[in-house]
Amino acid sequence: MFLFKKKNTENILKTIYNKDKFKRYSQFIIGLLILSFAFNIFILPNNIVYGISGIGVIFKQIFGFEPSYVMLAGNIALLILSFECLGKSKTTNTILGSLLYPIFIKLTANISTFVNVGTDDILLLTIFGATLTGFGLGLIFKSGYTTGGTDILNQIFQKYFKVSLGNAMLFTDGIIIIGGVFVFGWANVMYSLISLYIISIMTDKVVLGISQSKAFYIVTEKPKEVKEFILNNISHGVTVLDARGGYSNDKEKMLLCVVPTNMYFRLKEGINYIDESAFFVVTDAYETSGGSLES
Repeated sequence: MFLFKKKNTENILKTIYNKDKFKRYSQFIIGLLILSFAFNIFILPNNIVYGISGIGVIFKQIFGFEPSYVMLAGNIALLILSFECLGKSKTTNTILGSLLYPIFIKLTANISTFVNVGTDDILLLTIFGATLTGFGLGLIFKSGYTTGGTDILNQIFQKYFKVSLGNAMLFTDGIIIIGGVFVFGWANVMYSLISLYIISIMTDKVVLGISQSKAFYIVTEKPKEVKEFILNNISHGVTVLDARGGYSNDKEKMLLCVVPTNMYFRLKEGINYIDESAFFVVTDAYETSGGSLES
């Protein structure tokens, strides 16, 4: 029975992604192009270090390796690790971005020779590069994909060490940034921290709001179907609350679920697909603590 329900909700997700497929792919490709331009024009020339791209910057400085090759090798290794630790369903939507991002980096490697930004102010270049990067990532998240890299490590840390996604990001990116201290010095590390902060804000702005998590309050005539969709496809807990209509005085069920911001569109479209008349409110969840909510 459980397997049947899981397959049914997986089919819902496939239907959602097949809908507006051209729009999603367009957002994804545009996002990758923006990320690649930002990396080759602003990030790499100024030795800004964060994420899997930061490892590429460090290896180029130390060994002279092409950053795109380092990123591709790292992403392939992380995809294998993701299949082992997170399973097929959570890895599938990561594969395309993990492989294409380094390829786009390579294809646009010489873009800086054609683009003159007209300034050597590293702070200004850092801010503009981070803004473009955050915008590109936001488009990719909205399309339902990711670029892999440290996102995979963050999910693994979150799963096995029971830490929040924010703390996992702090740990993984923190190690890479600390590695940059020994190669580029403290000044570049400070610019890298500025970049991370701007990227996180800009990404959330593009996806929705400025918080890392969103709280959904859902009133629907199909609470069981929506709950199964959340548990099986969003992989987050959900709490079922007893509620009463203020006007009708009828008893009904309300679902409460807190998800990362990059899951917002997936859950929103899933709810609308299951019950077009569902009423739900989404608010910023600025801080969550403790275990996941369960039914």
